[in-house]
Amino acid sequence: MQDTAAGSSVQDAIAVRPTLAAWLSEYDAIQREYIDSLAGFGVDFASRDADLPQRQALLKQLRSQGARFRNGGASISTGPLSSACVACADDPGSRTFYLSLACNRDCYFCFNKNQVNYEADRLLKKNWRQEVDEFLEGAVPVTHVALTGGEPLLHVQEALAFFAHVHEAAPQAHLRLYSDGDFLDEGLARQLADAGLQELRLSVKPDEPGAFEEAIRRLAMAKQFIPDVMVEMPVAPDMLEEMKGLLLGMNAIGAFGINLLEFGYPMGDWAPFAARGYQIANPPFAIPYEYSYAGGLPVAGSELACLQLLDWAMDQGLELGIHYCSLENKNRMQMHQQNTQARLDGALWLFDDEDFFWKTAKVFDGDMAVTKQLLKAAGVPYQEDPDEESLQFHPRHLPLVAGAGTLPAISFNVLENYPEGIAVRELALRLA
Repeated sequence: MQDTAAGSSVQDAIAVRPTLAAWLSEYDAIQREYIDSLAGFGVDFASRDADLPQRQALLKQLRSQGARFRNGGASISTGPLSSACVACADDPGSRTFYLSLACNRDCYFCFNKNQVNYEADRLLKKNWRQEVDEFLEGAVPVTHVALTGGEPLLHVQEALAFFAHVHEAAPQAHLRLYSDGDFLDEGLARQLADAGLQELRLSVKPDEPGAFEEAIRRLAMAKQFIPDVMVEMPVAPDMLEEMKGLLLGMNAIGAFGINLLEFGYPMGDWAPFAARGYQIANPPFAIPYEYSYAGGLPVAGSELACLQLLDWAMDQGLELGIHYCSLENKNRMQMHQQNTQARLDGALWLFDDEDFFWKTAKVFDGDMAVTKQLLKAAGVPYQEDPDEESLQFHPRHLPLVAGAGTLPAISFNVLENYPEGIAVRELALRLA
């Protein structure tokens, strides 16, 4: 009853602020249009915020248990965490390369087919050394280098040469390999370690019979030679119990950890997802945008399963490192790259080091006059926008207007490139 009353109170407050109400309504319509446009692919969306109460309860529980939250809560972990995961979103010295996008498997959820020039890139790159050297010889210190695919070990000699070359040029760099493990044996694991490989990330197909047992066997074998062995895989919403078995097996052999990926639909054939009864999360992302990550849209229920696994593993006291990497977390890299290409006025704008959006506080309607008076009295800068009918100020000054009967909002923004230069684009408004 209290939640209903509180919600009604907020709606009443919005209703007497017609300009704020109009902007909130416009952004709500943009989100609906975004979902409608995606529905054109033939996908089935879950009901809006279908499992939100369960996820919110689990997030609260995980925080109370001491889980680490990074990148605006898009990355959650417990136990050991690969330094490559820490560097992923905002370290310019971290880079992932591929020799080709060819693979010996054909997973229905693979997003490689979304890559630009996919067919051409299934062939072995002839200039991979030049590409790598341009990075190694750049001005930024090299910290992490990865080799992915496709399946890199389809080109085993080139893969070995890749790691040896990088290790010789940047011996301080952390080197990792993504592989399905089908071609990995003791001899190759030893060669990879000799070439400088420090971390193996094994891909596991979630619904392949015997895949989890085989993954544990391969990890145990590779662990004899490679310092850190782990799994990185998408978590299907209906595989919770099977995933618990995998985590127990990995913990028993002393594997470094597992990256639980939010299951994504790669904007291709929907039939395999429909056959399994899957739906797309609604809304797919907290802030609608044209994200460039090729992994597509999150499958409903996958995040909930990942959070349940984290909570269960902490209750079990597993020593295994467990990291939930959401699709939102993949998008953080794009936000960081776009929003660090220029600096906005620090008197009015906040660059959020967590989610990498540029943010500012805004008030509308009758709140403008009282907010202006309070900020002016405190000697705080502000800016009025007569076209938008708003007053803008830095979010750190929100306490100055708290308790004054105002209803401020936080504006989420991204920097975009246009022929005439860089411009700020507002993506969403959220009540503060």
